[in-house]
Amino acid sequence: MFNIPAITWTLTAFLLLTGSYQVLQATKSKQRTDRVNKSLHALMNLLMAVTIWNLAPSFMLAQVAILAGAALWFVIQAVARPEFKTLCAGSQRRLTCVYHSITMAGAAYMVAMMSHVTTTTHEMQAGGTSTAHAHHTMTAETKSLPAAAFDHSPDLALLLTIVFGVAAVAFTVLSLRFGVPTITLPSTSAPRLSVRTEHGLEALGAAAMALMFAAMSA
Repeated sequence: MFNIPAITWTLTAFLLLTGSYQVLQATKSKQRTDRVNKSLHALMNLLMAVTIWNLAPSFMLAQVAILAGAALWFVIQAVARPEFKTLCAGSQRRLTCVYHSITMAGAAYMVAMMSHVTTTTHEMQAGGTSTAHAHHTMTAETKSLPAAAFDHSPDLALLLTIVFGVAAVAFTVLSLRFGVPTITLPSTSAPRLSVRTEHGLEALGAAAMALMFAAMSA
């Protein structure tokens, strides 16, 4: 999937656009926690775009550490006591934070696996140039490398495909639900259009994650 230019460019454009939107929302937010959350989502989108193009393979461990830390941050918010109003208060917000922690952990896993494929490919190319026979062997092995690299955990990739697929459907339903005209109170903290946009972006993001994990599990 990642060798198809149209899909690669589409995913890159989506990640950069949604990342820019998260940065914009972070600058508009009045709560420090919300600014941090939006910034982490923007950073996740940027790191995934970088990984798709293999722009910083030597910083793979740093990327995984950042995303794992972000996942832990959302877990902390999800289990925080109700007294901490700026964190995930209420069952719906706690569930959202749990989902975001899964998203961050899934992104960390994806970065690690894609970087593993790239590193293995470079090692094979470095050691397979001595003879023409070695070159043909390297080429044949490289073509089947993604499948071989992900064989050790296809069940996990398939599970994440299902999780994000279900999330995409759920956020799509929520987006359509908030699209139905209703009476909005003047005191509402978030405009209805903004909530619908948030759900729509979450649905697209979950669908993109499901698509990438489906390719990894194939």
